[in-house]
Amino acid sequence: MFQYCFFDLDGTITDPKIGITSAVAYALEKYGITVEDKDQLTTFIGPPLHESFCKFFGFSNMAAYDAVDKYREYYKAQGIFENFLYDGMADLLKHLQQAGKQVIMATSKPEVFARQIAEHFQIDSYFTCITGSNLDGTRVAKAEVIACAMERIGKKDATDAVMIGDRMHDIIGAKKTGMQSIGVLYGYGNREELEAAGADYIVPSVADLEKLLLTLK
Repeated sequence: MFQYCFFDLDGTITDPKIGITSAVAYALEKYGITVEDKDQLTTFIGPPLHESFCKFFGFSNMAAYDAVDKYREYYKAQGIFENFLYDGMADLLKHLQQAGKQVIMATSKPEVFARQIAEHFQIDSYFTCITGSNLDGTRVAKAEVIACAMERIGKKDATDAVMIGDRMHDIIGAKKTGMQSIGVLYGYGNREELEAAGADYIVPSVADLEKLLLTLK
Protein backbone atom coordinates (compact mmCIF):
# COMPACT_ATOMS: atom_id res chain seq x y z
CA MET A 1 0.00 0.00 0.00
CA PHE A 2 2.68 2.49 0.98
CA GLN A 3 5.57 2.72 -1.46
CA TYR A 4 6.34 6.32 -0.43
CA CYS A 5 6.89 6.98 3.29
CA PHE A 6 6.92 10.66 4.28
CA PHE A 7 8.41 11.29 7.74
CA ASP A 8 8.14 14.26 10.05
CA LEU A 9 11.43 14.97 11.85
CA ASP A 10 10.97 16.40 15.36
CA GLY A 11 9.14 13.96 17.61
CA THR A 12 9.06 11.30 14.89
CA ILE A 13 12.62 10.58 13.76
CA THR A 14 14.45 12.38 16.56
CA ASP A 15 13.68 13.57 20.07
CA PRO A 16 14.67 17.27 19.99
CA LYS A 17 13.30 18.18 23.41
CA ILE A 18 16.44 19.60 25.03
CA GLY A 19 17.50 21.71 22.05
CA ILE A 20 14.09 23.12 21.18
CA THR A 21 12.92 23.90 24.72
CA SER A 22 16.28 25.48 25.56
CA ALA A 23 16.13 27.63 22.42
CA VAL A 24 12.56 28.71 23.20
CA ALA A 25 13.53 29.57 26.78
CA TYR A 26 16.48 31.59 25.44
CA ALA A 27 14.18 33.54 23.11
CA LEU A 28 11.60 34.19 25.82
CA GLU A 29 14.26 35.52 28.18
CA LYS A 30 14.99 38.25 25.62
CA TYR A 31 11.43 39.44 26.29
CA GLY A 32 11.76 39.21 30.07
CA ILE A 33 9.85 35.92 30.28
CA THR A 34 11.45 33.26 32.47
CA VAL A 35 10.28 29.66 32.30
CA GLU A 36 11.58 27.62 35.22
CA ASP A 37 10.34 24.25 33.98
CA LYS A 38 11.34 23.77 30.34
CA ASP A 39 9.00 20.78 30.08
CA GLN A 40 6.24 23.38 29.78
CA LEU A 41 7.72 24.31 26.41
CA THR A 42 7.37 20.89 24.76
CA THR A 43 4.23 22.24 23.05
CA PHE A 44 6.66 24.03 20.73
CA ILE A 45 7.85 20.69 19.34
CA GLY A 46 6.14 20.06 16.02
CA PRO A 47 4.06 23.13 15.12
CA PRO A 48 5.58 26.12 13.29
CA LEU A 49 7.48 28.26 15.82
CA HIS A 50 5.83 31.53 14.80
CA GLU A 51 2.42 30.01 15.44
CA SER A 52 3.47 28.74 18.88
CA PHE A 53 4.89 32.07 20.12
CA CYS A 54 1.56 33.70 19.20
CA LYS A 55 -0.61 30.91 20.62
CA PHE A 56 1.15 30.17 23.89
CA PHE A 57 2.61 33.56 24.84
CA GLY A 58 0.33 36.03 23.05
CA PHE A 59 3.04 37.50 20.84
CA SER A 60 1.98 39.81 18.03
CA ASN A 61 2.70 38.70 14.48
CA MET A 62 5.86 40.85 14.21
CA ALA A 63 7.08 40.01 17.70
CA ALA A 64 6.71 36.30 16.95
CA TYR A 65 8.92 36.60 13.87
CA ASP A 66 11.51 38.40 15.99
CA ALA A 67 11.25 35.67 18.64
CA VAL A 68 11.94 33.04 15.99
CA ASP A 69 15.13 34.93 15.10
CA LYS A 70 16.14 34.94 18.77
CA TYR A 71 15.33 31.22 18.98
CA ARG A 72 17.66 30.52 16.06
CA GLU A 73 20.56 32.33 17.73
CA TYR A 74 20.66 29.55 20.31
CA TYR A 75 19.48 26.74 18.05
CA LYS A 76 22.13 27.25 15.34
CA ALA A 77 24.95 27.51 17.86
CA GLN A 78 23.97 24.70 20.20
CA GLY A 79 20.40 23.44 20.18
CA ILE A 80 20.46 21.73 16.79
CA PHE A 81 22.49 18.82 18.16
CA GLU A 82 20.87 18.66 21.62
CA ASN A 83 18.86 15.94 20.00
CA PHE A 84 18.92 12.15 19.56
CA LEU A 85 17.48 9.46 17.33
CA TYR A 86 14.64 7.40 18.74
CA ASP A 87 15.72 3.83 19.45
CA GLY A 88 15.32 1.66 16.38
CA MET A 89 14.79 4.58 13.98
CA ALA A 90 18.02 4.16 12.01
CA ASP A 91 17.24 0.47 11.50
CA LEU A 92 13.67 1.29 10.44
CA LEU A 93 14.86 3.73 7.78
CA LYS A 94 17.44 1.22 6.57
CA HIS A 95 14.88 -1.59 6.37
CA LEU A 96 12.42 0.57 4.44
CA GLN A 97 15.12 1.43 1.93
CA GLN A 98 16.11 -2.23 1.63
CA ALA A 99 12.47 -3.11 1.00
CA GLY A 100 12.51 -0.79 -2.00
CA LYS A 101 10.39 1.95 -0.47
CA GLN A 102 11.02 5.63 -1.06
CA VAL A 103 11.67 7.49 2.22
CA ILE A 104 11.06 11.24 2.24
CA MET A 105 11.49 13.75 5.05
CA ALA A 106 8.79 16.43 5.26
CA THR A 107 9.33 18.79 8.18
CA SER A 108 8.30 22.30 9.18
CA LYS A 109 11.83 22.78 10.51
CA PRO A 110 14.01 24.89 8.17
CA GLU A 111 15.39 22.60 5.51
CA VAL A 112 18.97 23.68 6.14
CA PHE A 113 18.70 22.46 9.75
CA ALA A 114 16.92 19.24 8.77
CA ARG A 115 19.74 18.36 6.39
CA GLN A 116 22.37 19.07 9.05
CA ILE A 117 20.57 16.82 11.52
CA ALA A 118 20.20 13.98 9.02
CA GLU A 119 23.91 14.21 8.18
CA HIS A 120 24.90 14.42 11.86
CA PHE A 121 23.07 11.19 12.65
CA GLN A 122 24.27 9.58 9.40
CA ILE A 123 20.76 8.83 8.15
CA ASP A 124 20.75 11.21 5.17
CA SER A 125 21.52 8.39 2.73
CA TYR A 126 18.18 6.73 3.52
CA PHE A 127 16.15 9.66 2.19
CA THR A 128 15.18 10.11 -1.42
CA CYS A 129 14.36 13.72 -0.57
CA ILE A 130 14.64 16.01 2.46
CA THR A 131 12.20 18.92 2.40
CA GLY A 132 11.61 21.56 5.05
CA SER A 133 10.57 25.16 5.46
CA ASN A 134 12.47 28.22 4.28
CA LEU A 135 14.39 30.45 6.68
CA ASP A 136 12.29 33.43 5.58
CA GLY A 137 9.20 31.90 7.16
CA THR A 138 7.64 30.54 3.98
CA ARG A 139 6.65 26.94 3.25
CA VAL A 140 5.99 26.27 6.91
CA ALA A 141 2.55 24.58 6.80
CA LYS A 142 2.93 20.80 6.60
CA ALA A 143 0.69 20.56 3.53
CA GLU A 144 3.01 22.98 1.71
CA VAL A 145 6.06 20.97 2.72
CA ILE A 146 4.49 17.69 1.57
CA ALA A 147 3.40 19.23 -1.73
CA CYS A 148 6.92 20.57 -2.34
CA ALA A 149 8.45 17.18 -1.58
CA MET A 150 6.03 15.47 -3.96
CA GLU A 151 6.91 17.93 -6.69
CA ARG A 152 10.63 17.36 -6.14
CA ILE A 153 10.32 13.61 -6.56
CA GLY A 154 7.95 13.98 -9.50
CA LYS A 155 4.97 12.39 -7.76
CA LYS A 156 1.54 13.40 -9.07
CA ASP A 157 -0.77 11.63 -6.62
CA ALA A 158 -0.60 10.25 -3.10
CA THR A 159 -2.50 6.97 -3.43
CA ASP A 160 0.51 4.85 -2.43
CA ALA A 161 2.00 7.33 0.05
CA VAL A 162 1.69 7.88 3.78
CA MET A 163 2.67 10.70 6.13
CA ILE A 164 4.11 9.67 9.50
CA GLY A 165 4.17 12.13 12.38
CA ASP A 166 3.46 12.76 16.04
CA ARG A 167 1.28 15.89 15.91
CA MET A 168 -2.04 16.94 14.41
CA HIS A 169 -0.23 19.17 11.92
CA ASP A 170 1.22 16.07 10.24
CA ILE A 171 -2.20 14.42 9.99
CA ILE A 172 -3.93 17.57 8.73
CA GLY A 173 -1.16 18.17 6.19
CA ALA A 174 -1.56 14.62 4.91
CA LYS A 175 -5.31 15.03 4.48
CA LYS A 176 -4.89 18.28 2.56
CA THR A 177 -2.60 16.54 0.08
CA GLY A 178 -4.76 13.42 -0.29
CA MET A 179 -2.37 11.22 1.66
CA GLN A 180 -3.08 8.66 4.36
CA SER A 181 -1.40 9.15 7.72
CA ILE A 182 0.13 7.31 10.64
CA GLY A 183 0.27 8.98 14.04
CA VAL A 184 3.03 7.90 16.44
CA LEU A 185 2.57 7.99 20.21
CA TYR A 186 6.24 7.98 21.21
CA GLY A 187 6.62 11.65 20.22
CA TYR A 188 4.93 14.77 21.58
CA GLY A 189 1.32 14.36 20.52
CA ASN A 190 -1.21 12.04 22.13
CA ARG A 191 -3.89 9.63 20.98
CA GLU A 192 -6.70 12.13 21.50
CA GLU A 193 -4.97 14.75 19.33
CA LEU A 194 -4.14 12.28 16.57
CA GLU A 195 -7.59 10.72 16.54
CA ALA A 196 -9.27 14.13 16.45
CA ALA A 197 -7.12 15.10 13.46
CA GLY A 198 -8.20 11.92 11.67
CA ALA A 199 -5.11 9.71 11.64
CA ASP A 200 -5.71 6.55 9.60
CA TYR A 201 -3.42 4.51 11.85
CA ILE A 202 -1.89 5.11 15.28
CA VAL A 203 1.11 3.19 16.61
CA PRO A 204 2.76 3.30 20.04
CA SER A 205 6.38 2.57 19.17
CA VAL A 206 9.04 2.58 16.47
CA ALA A 207 8.88 -1.22 16.38
CA ASP A 208 5.13 -1.10 15.74
CA LEU A 209 5.64 1.53 13.05
CA GLU A 210 8.14 -0.70 11.26
CA LYS A 211 5.79 -3.68 11.47
CA LEU A 212 2.93 -1.64 10.00
CA LEU A 213 4.97 -0.13 7.15
CA LEU A 214 6.55 -3.43 6.14
CA THR A 215 3.44 -5.62 6.39
CA LEU A 216 0.81 -3.45 4.73
CA LYS A 217 0.57 -4.39 1.07
